[in-house]
This record gives sequence, structure tokens and C-alpha cells, in this order.
Amino acid sequence: MAKDFVRLSKEWFDKQAPVYDETDTILYSKYGKISCKYIYDYLKDKEYKNLLDIGCGTGYLINMLSKEKDAEYVGLDLSSEMIKQANNKNIKNAKFIEGKSDELPFEDNTFDIVTCSQSFHHYPETNKPLQEALRVLRKGGLYILSDTGVGPFEIVGVKFDDFLYRCFATTGDCNVSYLKKMKKDMMQNGFEIVQAEKVTTFIYAIVGKK
Repeated sequence: MAKDFVRLSKEWFDKQAPVYDETDTILYSKYGKISCKYIYDYLKDKEYKNLLDIGCGTGYLINMLSKEKDAEYVGLDLSSEMIKQANNKNIKNAKFIEGKSDELPFEDNTFDIVTCSQSFHHYPETNKPLQEALRVLRKGGLYILSDTGVGPFEIVGVKFDDFLYRCFATTGDCNVSYLKKMKKDMMQNGFEIVQAEKVTTFIYAIVGKK
């Protein structure tokens, strides 16, 4: 029987939530903090009125951004326990809701910025989450994706990691990619690539424009 990666991801992050921020390891917040710092640095000089963070976790990124810019922030996450941690931070002008990346509960053309950090490799399907991000962005809005890739091994690494995750992992990881492939996926789903780069050996970041 096929694994239910959505359920596994929710269970994994519900369990991690109470100690996620302070546990600075690869399986917890280490890579997430690197991706959030990249997004924070990219956005600190950009003008925007509102922002959606998909896979927001404990609200770490929104907490950083809200201290820099007075805007409206929305965080969405599958994990109710992560949402609880985010709400406990009482971040100004921010609200956090449970939801799925492939069924965003927002009208078309709602947000100036959509972000997604260290969440995409938990999405069983690639195209629908990208299409949903594009749909809720306003014309000219930016989608900033930063995620874990397979380093220098690319195609071979993706196949190997996918096999390991799909067969053995209980964390909900299921959609390994890399910079070149994700750029192609984003362009095929309607984004204009503004910037794409390796942040570290195993972390990439891509900025797409609607």
C-alpha cells in the first residue's frame, strides 16, 4: 500500500513542534533557519503589503520579517502543533492557519509575496503546489522557494534519495529535487525566474515572478 505522505508529514511536525526552534539540527530547524535567512535578506529591501508563508512551521520567518517591515502576514501549515507554536509568539499583524499547499484557502491575486522554505520536499506532487502559489499571487508578485536538494549528484541523487525516502522514511519526505529541475518545474507552471542559486551545497533558492 502506498504511503500517506501528508499524514506522515503532519505527524512528524506535530511531534517536533514544541522543540523545533531550539533544536538546531538537520532533522529539525537547522536547514530551515538557513533558508529563512536567505528569504529575509532577499526581502528586506523589497516593498510589499502582504505575504503568505506556505509551510510556515513555528512562524520563524514571519517573526523575522515582521520586525523589519510593517505588512500583513499569513502563515499556513499542515501541522496543528506548529500553528499553535506560531500563534504563541503573538506576532504583530500575523495570523496562522492550518491548510495544504495544493489547496490554498485564498482568492486569486491576493498576495504580493509567497514564500516556501524547507517544505516543498514534503509535497507528494510538484505541479499543483506551484500552480496554487501562482494563483494567489498578484501580477508581478514574487514566489520565493528555498529547499533541500541533492547537492552535486543531481539526477542520480534524486533517484537514490527518492527511493530511500519513499521506501524507508517515516518523516513525510517524498519529493527530492535540485536547482536546475525546480527552475524548470517553476517555469513550466508559469513563473518567470528572477534569481536562482545554491545557498549551500544542499540548499537552493529560487525567486519566481508572476
